Amino acid sequence: MRELVERLRSGEILPSEHLEEIIQKIEEREGLLNAFITLDVEGARERARELDREVERGNARGLLFGLVFAVKDNIAVRGMRLTCGSRMLENYVSPYHATTVERILGEGAIIVGKANLDEFACGSSGETSYFGPTRNPHDPERVPGGSSSGPAVAVAAGMSDVSLGSDTGGSIRNPASFTGIFGFKPTYGLVSRYGLVDLAMSLDVIGPLSPDAEGIALTMEAIQGSDGRDATVREKRLPFLEALDTFSLEGVKVGYSESLLEGVEESVLGWFRKFLSLLEGMGAEVVEVDFPPVSKIWPLYYVIMYPEFASAMQRYSGLTYGHRAEGESLEEVMARSRSEALGREVKRRILLGTYLSMEKYERSFYERGKRLRRGLRAKVREVFREVDFLVSPTVPFLPFKLGERIEDPVKMYASDALTVLANLTGIPAINIPFGREGRLPVGVQVMGRWFEDHRVVALAKRVEERL
Repeated sequence: MRELVERLRSGEILPSEHLEEIIQKIEEREGLLNAFITLDVEGARERARELDREVERGNARGLLFGLVFAVKDNIAVRGMRLTCGSRMLENYVSPYHATTVERILGEGAIIVGKANLDEFACGSSGETSYFGPTRNPHDPERVPGGSSSGPAVAVAAGMSDVSLGSDTGGSIRNPASFTGIFGFKPTYGLVSRYGLVDLAMSLDVIGPLSPDAEGIALTMEAIQGSDGRDATVREKRLPFLEALDTFSLEGVKVGYSESLLEGVEESVLGWFRKFLSLLEGMGAEVVEVDFPPVSKIWPLYYVIMYPEFASAMQRYSGLTYGHRAEGESLEEVMARSRSEALGREVKRRILLGTYLSMEKYERSFYERGKRLRRGLRAKVREVFREVDFLVSPTVPFLPFKLGERIEDPVKMYASDALTVLANLTGIPAINIPFGREGRLPVGVQVMGRWFEDHRVVALAKRVEERL
């Protein structure tokens, strides 16, 4: 990706020429794959012509100069619809840019459109969007993962160079694994969430998806750093590009746990064992660490997420903005608006979150969940005293067929069984595309210490080079 940026800066390839290649792929593949909710081809062309003029003036600058981005449609882009994949916000147009969008544009990026997603990011398959399911480019009869389904498919199908997605329980890494690309969830507090529509405020992060580790590093270099509009962001800047060039696996300790492998399909497990062998061959010391079973981790995620989501969704009442139904009273307007405009999975999560937030249950569930979460964070801190990285498969199984799990929430939620750990504890994690079963990609996950994001991405780069 760095080489492509250099060619675009130098004028060897003009940004407008590169954009037209992307547009051609969109015209060829979007009709089948449904990766976008809103395309802004003319706006992208105008932006590309501006960058062409910068090249002509010898003033082409920016980490992302000329790269074409898709932006998940729960991240605000001024003047473009912000639908969250829902009928509720079908016609809502954002009046402002998210901080991450400001920063990629400031580094020379071109935004071609807003990418499809599970409704309000509620889903692990890309099937719950009001605008229709997204399909896996490797097998259109199968899901691409979710909730950042559109951003992943746009990259995997060559319809964007890089995408911005969001990750609350695996929503970047899951579709990255299913579509065979890199997807990175940063440390909570490294990247501003201003302009991201909440799913669960203590879990949400924005991160990049890319066909290579360099695209991840370039984007992270651009979007990281403090922002006065998000009080959770630390004043930290990490050396992503420097780490790409200097990191070595020699003497690095990598941990894995058999307890995190329960329920993993044999085909995925086989590729993960090969990954461990590869790391050893590259000079790392691979050790087994003690860890709670995965069956006790991912239910904790839902106990935390449901109440936070139910709280965030209170604003969608039909009274201020979004879909509004007719009714004889405010209560009737609100009830009908939400009933008409919200999908089944969103309603399920609101109901469960409301139940868990009730005064007589809050202490038993949400408050206890927060205590258990602190214990899990302490356990992760203990593990990282022993090892530099923790690894696992990304998703326990291969991409499944459209419609296969949508009626069974427990089976669907199992998609995130191995990814929620990073969100619950706030650590950085990346999906590395590592193998294939026939046409279907298999991913492995690398997690690192808090604010060692650059080392996680650099390890992914070393593996990519070896593969």
